[in-house]
Amino acid sequence: MPRYENIYEYETVLAGKGLAVGVVMSRFNQDIGEGLLAACTGELKRLGVAEGDIEIAAVPGALEIPLVLQTMAQSRRFDALVALGAVIRGDTYHFEVVSNDACRAVMEVQLETGVPVANGILTCENDDQALARMQQKGSDCAQAAVEVANLLRAVREKSA
Repeated sequence: MPRYENIYEYETVLAGKGLAVGVVMSRFNQDIGEGLLAACTGELKRLGVAEGDIEIAAVPGALEIPLVLQTMAQSRRFDALVALGAVIRGDTYHFEVVSNDACRAVMEVQLETGVPVANGILTCENDDQALARMQQKGSDCAQAAVEVANLLRAVREKSA
């Protein structure tokens, strides 16, 4: 039932059938990356994305994720993308550099290409925080990717 009588509201659609999704995962903090990936791909499949419509690329670290996302987005083969990784705070300023620049660049990819990117790069104080969040975040990213891909398709169809 619509919230407003005379205002069009787009539906939330979590149906992944027919969507192509690219996933870029950092191998740095690999156990956490693999946990994020397992949760993400499991949820994508549960939402109806066919295994053959999911592509995974692994990169050395979080700073390499945006370039691969950009290349995937520019290929126009994907309806949505997902960035997965973990940046764990250490004793130096490197944590802030990697966290800030990787996340900023992920946002730029989606804004410049029009392909939605679900950002699942965890930024945590320690391994325990990352391990506690990886399952939920991986699943959340799959849902966000499917939802926004469907929303953009609906907006484009309504505009046509």
